[in-house]
Amino acid sequence: MQGTIKKLTDKNFGFIAQESGDDLFFHANNLDGVSFEELREGDAVMFEVEETPKGKAAVNVKKA
Repeated sequence: MQGTIKKLTDKNFGFIAQESGDDLFFHANNLDGVSFEELREGDAVMFEVEETPKGKAAVNVKKA
């Protein structure tokens, strides 16, 4: 799936705006080939969606 980094926090997590659907949470541990420090709000990313105990989250997040 594809989306855009909507919000980054200083606690190593952020949110991705999907092309359709709700925003998705992601954590720095779920990045693939990019460090959290390299990401900027507005960056295009590709990711997979995984069901977690707290709801859906983005995993295997990488720059598009």
